[in-house]
Amino acid sequence: MLTVMALSAAFVGCDDATPPAKRARALVKRTGAATMEVIPTEGQLPYCMLFTMSEKGVIRQLTLTRENRAIRCDANEPVAHTRFRVPVQEGKVRVYVVFSDERVAANAVARQLYDLRDRERITAMDLRLPGRIFMETLEFTPVVDTVMDAGARALTADSTLH
Repeated sequence: MLTVMALSAAFVGCDDATPPAKRARALVKRTGAATMEVIPTEGQLPYCMLFTMSEKGVIRQLTLTRENRAIRCDANEPVAHTRFRVPVQEGKVRVYVVFSDERVAANAVARQLYDLRDRERITAMDLRLPGRIFMETLEFTPVVDTVMDAGARALTADSTLH
């Protein structure tokens, strides 16, 4: 009788349990019309690389270093302490944040992202890399900076008057 009750409670408990909420590994913070910071959250692997893939298919490596390897990425700090500019003419981009437990070679990641560019979704399981790898996919849509655009129009109008 106790066995039946225990199994019944376990069965009911499984149905009522809600799956754990997916916690973001990184966040995109808009810092301007076409600029962003990428900020890792607590508990991530110590190294990361950033890549963007635009709607037009352009892939860019944002964390390019002399050694062309993953860089140290501290939680709650912008990656590379840098704001990254996204060309407005390329449209919305997917931002791939690849976290690793070692300084992975970036060219291997870039090559694989290029090979997987036609996929709707790319995960860490799709990448053939050494060590532990986590990946976060974020989105960012650059917009035209209306203040700068208005200034450029005014400058153009002034230059035609002379």
